[in-house]
Amino acid sequence: RKSVKEKARLRLREFDVGDKFSRLPLPKASVLLPLMVRKGKLHLLLTVRSMQLRRSPGQVCFPGGKSEAIDKDEIDTALREAKEEVGLQPEKVEVICRLVPGIDKMNHLVTPVVGFIEDTFQAIPNPDEVSNVFVVPLEYFIKPLNYKTLPYKTSSGYFSRMHCFTYDDHEHKKSFEIWGLTAHFAVFLALVIFGKRPTFEVDYDLDNLISSSENNFMNLYASLHEREKSNL
Repeated sequence: RKSVKEKARLRLREFDVGDKFSRLPLPKASVLLPLMVRKGKLHLLLTVRSMQLRRSPGQVCFPGGKSEAIDKDEIDTALREAKEEVGLQPEKVEVICRLVPGIDKMNHLVTPVVGFIEDTFQAIPNPDEVSNVFVVPLEYFIKPLNYKTLPYKTSSGYFSRMHCFTYDDHEHKKSFEIWGLTAHFAVFLALVIFGKRPTFEVDYDLDNLISSSENNFMNLYASLHEREKSNL
């Protein structure tokens, strides 16, 4: 019987996009999707943005941020940001893959980098950037207890649905709202690893998840490109 980790690794490697989208002419950002195994189940580490931040204060997100000149690639960016935000040392992350990117509201190309960390990791949040760190079972993102969907139009006029999860964390005795690009990446990660149909609608052909996720992204990128042309 393959371990939970080994099964996840094999699935994730099938979905690794490498640097396939790295040359698109958009400003770059990366996030780290830190996976850990607790009590035989996969969990995902998330952070809450500090209330002092100008952009999206108090929102749930993954450790990450904009690419800097010193970063070799998207993996470097994600690891550097995770170290700055929660004190996660790069050598403590087993990087598995890069998944299909997303585009945030500032039109950054955001690459999700997936890596395993030890379940013993104790986050040291940088208070200027992070107010809280918590862990959610990955399965919650295909079988949530508290979920709603919001239709939304991207800045380029592309219609999509936004996943919104409410997670009751018994450890912190708090509820966390997880939505937007963070929820989008978490859902895709869960679909990739579990290969199961979620209890809610998604914008993918689940029988052709690789091609359908890449097509969705390229349609989103194309709609952004069209709008930029029409603004010239």
